[in-house]
Amino acid sequence: MPDYNAGMTSTDWKTALNEELRRAEAARARGNEGQARVCARRAAGIAIREYLRRRGTPVSDASAYRLLTLLRDSPELAPDLREAAAHLTLRVTEAFILPVEADLIAEARKLCAALLPDWESKAA
Repeated sequence: MPDYNAGMTSTDWKTALNEELRRAEAARARGNEGQARVCARRAAGIAIREYLRRRGTPVSDASAYRLLTLLRDSPELAPDLREAAAHLTLRVTEAFILPVEADLIAEARKLCAALLPDWESKAA
């Protein structure tokens, strides 16, 4: 797994983000929604790291989950984006089902597009 932290060029983060979304879509197509959720979260984490880097905010070796909680709790962010981040941090039930009706791949894409307007989503 690539290191998505400091030192990425513009092409690197875009490539990594698009690859995670491709993996998410492929996992969903195979019926592996759990893996699709993991990849969607990682894609969002890549976007959040780049967003914070551009704002001059140092990012330690925080996990995608930790970055999503940071965004979820940010009063600066629009409510719909905080909700998308919140959905991406939800734990599944004992039956491995999200407790809300949400498409986490779509939520990740929404966050990526809002945080990084120069990112161009490549449909999987």
